[in-house]
Amino acid sequence: MTNHSPASGHLAQFTTFRIGGPADELLEVDSEEGLIGAVREADQRGLPLLILAGGSNMLISDAGFRGRVIRVATKGITRSGTALTVAAGEPWDKLVAWSVEAGLSGLEMLSGIPGLVGAAPIQNIGAYGAEVANQITSIRVFDRVSGQVVSVSGDNARFGYRTSFFKQSGGRYVVLSLDLILEDSIESAPIEYVELARHLGVNLGDRAPATAARQAVLELRRGKGMVVDPQDHDTWSAGSFFTNPILTAEQAEALPTDAPRFPQDDGHIKTSAAWLIDHAGFPKGYGTGAARLSTKHVLAITNRGTATAHDILTLAREIRDQVQATYNVRLEAEPQLVGLTL
Repeated sequence: MTNHSPASGHLAQFTTFRIGGPADELLEVDSEEGLIGAVREADQRGLPLLILAGGSNMLISDAGFRGRVIRVATKGITRSGTALTVAAGEPWDKLVAWSVEAGLSGLEMLSGIPGLVGAAPIQNIGAYGAEVANQITSIRVFDRVSGQVVSVSGDNARFGYRTSFFKQSGGRYVVLSLDLILEDSIESAPIEYVELARHLGVNLGDRAPATAARQAVLELRRGKGMVVDPQDHDTWSAGSFFTNPILTAEQAEALPTDAPRFPQDDGHIKTSAAWLIDHAGFPKGYGTGAARLSTKHVLAITNRGTATAHDILTLAREIRDQVQATYNVRLEAEPQLVGLTL
């Protein structure tokens, strides 16, 4: 089914930032056929198109979107052994909870991440030492250029740190469903993140009950304002606004000796955006207006209730420019910016 909504409806109600102006056309689709049809029609009419999933990794212009916005509401989780096929419109954390309750491990470290399943492979969501790429076997997508539904294997998805073949395609592919392979176990995957291991009281590389691992991740995320709560302005955000920079060895060498350094397989060094922001002079809660850093975590820029997209970007630019001036490292935005540039 495809539901049409009036153009006057502001998109702010569909994003975790609670920011965004009206769309010319807003549709909600709850079937794969409806989704493909709505996308195909927009392309045939030459309409600009925005696919809106959970709105948790997106900052939309105060002017809204001049074109068609499609909200994905397809549902369905199918299990065959340890393999799952999941519709793009399923809430991500619902899937994680379902898998843990079903005695399947592999997704528990990704608990509490907002948004829908269809966005997971585009961004290659990750947290606490895990990435969704590790569990994906294939992704069914609608190719807007060929007009065909195709399956892309996980090996061909060019997954990287918060990126993928799909993200790099500029919106060519619309995710329809995701195929995952999990482990038939009530034990979690090996714990590879120091903070999580400490919280669980285990050593790195150990396993814990998957239910306990999920609960620990949720507790840690809540402590950082990273679990959506309508009553908590620290969660009126897109989560981490900046990605952790990937540096050359020479760039990493120029950082202060106490800056975090995480060697990558290709010889690059990942450092901590949160460390750079904090040490460049931006503590938790920084700001005096409606857009401020979270009081719980410096990586999140938050809407304290009346912030506009302009307010969010003004603070983001201040932080980006000061980090670059201090450390010669340019921070990159993680959320999708719609009608905006940083």
